Amino acid sequence: MPMAGKPILGILTLYLNDRKNIEDLGVYRKMSKVGEQLGLEVVVFTPDDVEEKTGRIHALAYDSRNKTWQRRWMRMPHVIFDRARYQKTKRFERLLAFRKKYSHIPFLNRPLRNKWTLFQKMAGEPALKDHLPDTRLYESPKDILAMLKKYATVYFKPTNGTGGRGILRIDLLPGGMLLLQGRNHSRRIVPPRKIRRQDLPAVIRRWDMGNDRYIVQQGLGVKLPDGRVCDFRLLVQKNGLGEWEVTGCAGRIGPPGSVTSNLHGGGRAVPMRDLLLKTGHPEEAIPLIRKAAESFGREVARFLEKSYGTLCELALDLVIDERGKAWLLEVNPKPSREVFHQAGEKETYRRAVKRPIEYALWTYRQSRLRRLALRPKQAATAALPEPGS
Repeated sequence: MPMAGKPILGILTLYLNDRKNIEDLGVYRKMSKVGEQLGLEVVVFTPDDVEEKTGRIHALAYDSRNKTWQRRWMRMPHVIFDRARYQKTKRFERLLAFRKKYSHIPFLNRPLRNKWTLFQKMAGEPALKDHLPDTRLYESPKDILAMLKKYATVYFKPTNGTGGRGILRIDLLPGGMLLLQGRNHSRRIVPPRKIRRQDLPAVIRRWDMGNDRYIVQQGLGVKLPDGRVCDFRLLVQKNGLGEWEVTGCAGRIGPPGSVTSNLHGGGRAVPMRDLLLKTGHPEEAIPLIRKAAESFGREVARFLEKSYGTLCELALDLVIDERGKAWLLEVNPKPSREVFHQAGEKETYRRAVKRPIEYALWTYRQSRLRRLALRPKQAATAALPEPGS
């Protein structure tokens, strides 16, 4: 039900298709319930739900009594949480236009750049550089062949890809043959096949790259004894005081034959400790490995926020090598939190849902204090501002 007089958080997302389907509504329902407990109304909307002339939005609001989503017209929210993932569509262009038009409203986060740009930025930071796998921007098959002279395994992946789409792994076999396997842009597993080195350019030309740029990245070679790939998802979030905290870290194990561990691609989640033990780390080393990974995660978050502006949460995909060192594969600014639910870590999952709401409330209060500081004569009698003011 509407919460009269309460600050409003608008979760900004995109429709997945022309049928106006929205992903992650289950998580947004949980966030709405947390907001209700904390005195913050949570609604969901897209740029397509904005009435151009009036600036009103036709938002989705969760009715906890009837357990249904309902549409209602309302003014712009006080704070906006941008959860829209990248799309190669006009919808995404409208998102960018919306952010520009309503930039005076506090946003919990800012867009980050693509994988290559982020890699270049972080490679210039001494504290992060040694945790980055060797990576280069793909210009021609010569880039892949040059990397294969240095590493037995390299990954060929899109700079804007998500969920493991469009990734190709290339292994150099004894005798000079190459083993190729991956996932296409529909996430379907591409069966492994062997080719001669001289056939690689023709294979790459046939690989569906769409309009995206690609990078070539060093493969770190951490696998389970049965050959399945694995990595870790570390979630760093702002808390209710506007400070970075590590919410949790869980392991991900890819399905047989997959070159990625993404849950959407059939991977499964396990507690961090379990995966560290499976990959040969002794029990007594795990607390130090966890502490080092968490410290690194906070360092990445602080650096990227300093570089790009206000952020709310980041998911870091990490590989932890045999020495316990964390390597950063990817940064996701619009992360899912289901890895903790699937790993059986219910309390971590609960915190992962709650923290953005706590941070939104803190952001709203800080914004209101700044506005009141600019109007000292009105501070004593100031009412709650209108949404979007």
